[in-house]
Amino acid sequence: VFLMTCKPPLYMGPEYIKYFSDKTIDEELERDKRVTWIVEFFANWSSECQSFAPIFADLSLKYNCSGLHFGKVDVGRYTDVSTRYKVSTSPLTKQLPTLILFQGGAETMRRPQIDKKGRAVSWTFSEENVIREFNLNELYQKAKKQAKPRGDDAPEEAPEPGAAAENKKDK
Repeated sequence: VFLMTCKPPLYMGPEYIKYFSDKTIDEELERDKRVTWIVEFFANWSSECQSFAPIFADLSLKYNCSGLHFGKVDVGRYTDVSTRYKVSTSPLTKQLPTLILFQGGAETMRRPQIDKKGRAVSWTFSEENVIREFNLNELYQKAKKQAKPRGDDAPEEAPEPGAAAENKKDK
């Protein structure tokens, strides 16, 4: 019996995500410390990462604003980034995807968490869990207030639907 499996297609839908390389991630996190970043560390070969991609993209469309940004870095491709941020890329890892919240340029939270033995604590990557665990509603409100100039009560405009395409894959 000959069995051939094909890789499922990568997510190609709308998103408002900045794609980092090994050279751009650190400088972007440091550039404006007022911006909060949620960064997904992923690998294209990971089925868990592929399943989470449309969820993360949807969250980026709902919550991205001038003070809250979403980013991704392929740790399968940029292995020095996985080492620097302590994300295992072993084929049997339970650390992919990893979401890290950066505030003021520093890591403040990650999922899945790592226990004292260095193992990933089981966590389900659902939209509801990400919103709850990362307090996205609160982060979004704070980021919008922080970004508004004083005395300006006009609501912040959502990005144009075509604006998402300009942020695709920074290589």
